[in-house]
Amino acid sequence: MIDDAPRVPGSRSDPRGRVPIFGQDSAIGEFQTALASGRIQQAWIFHGPSGVGKLSTALRFARLLLEPDLDAAAIESFSPPLTSEAAILIDGGTHPDLKVIRKELAADSESTRLRASKQSNIPIGVLREHMLGGEVDGKHFEAVHTRTPYKGVRRVFIIDEAELLDQVGQNVLLKTLEEPASRVIIILITNREQRLLPTVRSRCRRVAFRTLDDQAMSSWLATRATPLADADSAWIQTFADGRPGRLEMAESSGMLAWSATISPGMARLERGEWPSNFADTLYELVDEFAKRAVKADKRASKEAANRAGLGHLAAVIATRLRVALRAAAEAGDDEATEQLARATERIADSEFKVARNVNMKFVLAELVAGMAEDFGVGAPSDASS
Repeated sequence: MIDDAPRVPGSRSDPRGRVPIFGQDSAIGEFQTALASGRIQQAWIFHGPSGVGKLSTALRFARLLLEPDLDAAAIESFSPPLTSEAAILIDGGTHPDLKVIRKELAADSESTRLRASKQSNIPIGVLREHMLGGEVDGKHFEAVHTRTPYKGVRRVFIIDEAELLDQVGQNVLLKTLEEPASRVIIILITNREQRLLPTVRSRCRRVAFRTLDDQAMSSWLATRATPLADADSAWIQTFADGRPGRLEMAESSGMLAWSATISPGMARLERGEWPSNFADTLYELVDEFAKRAVKADKRASKEAANRAGLGHLAAVIATRLRVALRAAAEAGDDEATEQLARATERIADSEFKVARNVNMKFVLAELVAGMAEDFGVGAPSDASS
């Protein structure tokens, strides 16, 4: 997929960790209390919807954790220094005591097998290379998490999309969570906490992140250097649904144009008509996205790019259905509400199938056929549709 974030999250070209966090006062309050008391839990889970600031907050928290002389004012404002030695090292992506582990690290692995992976999960080999140590394809890696911090303060490991760790990886990580080395902080970030083993969840302090309310979104929008174009503002804010990261993704990935392309086919379905070649249109959107992703980043996996593209497509369709569902519910139209709810469930099912490597064309054809059934559309007159 297109890796819009720098190769080292939180480094100089990435504002995450340096900019204020909006709409997460309850979560930030927990971190401030821990920092002020000096009694800091060693294992954390940041859970909640995508795009609400979990990784940004983790990077900001890490900056504070890695400061040797943190003052009360920095804790009270949850604002790490930006000119200290630690800050300069983090900006350069070279702080030896901060590691962000994510599925894309497989592309830079010393293992040929891992480099060729589809980046659909976080392999245990990536954890061993960058944190836990052990054998990976015949090569031994040191357990980095057991080393004394280079800078003498702490070591911080952030595992992004932690739900992508399989059961083997989670069980191996569990041993470290149960008995972490001194001065090590581990932060698991997840959009799907239910995919983490109960034993993993029980060993961590869980902190919930939520979508931003209208006031928090307005405050965040006011800090942006480039305001939203008036023509795009309403749709993009509806699409974002209280998630700043999702709004920025919509802008950078052209989701408004996707919505315009998808709307005619969805309108036909909603009127009870078969949308000719609609599944092909959806496939072309995803396929073009994936091709651009691989062209932009030679380390990217085509399979991962397809999943990302389908995720964007699902979000665009779900936005339309969500608006229609709200209107139907307010109007007391039970039949339409039920139709729209079933169609929404099919989108999640499509993402699940693609994640299990079901053919993309087949999944999208099945999605269109399923939504047609939900909306009471008859059989297509054109078999190629």
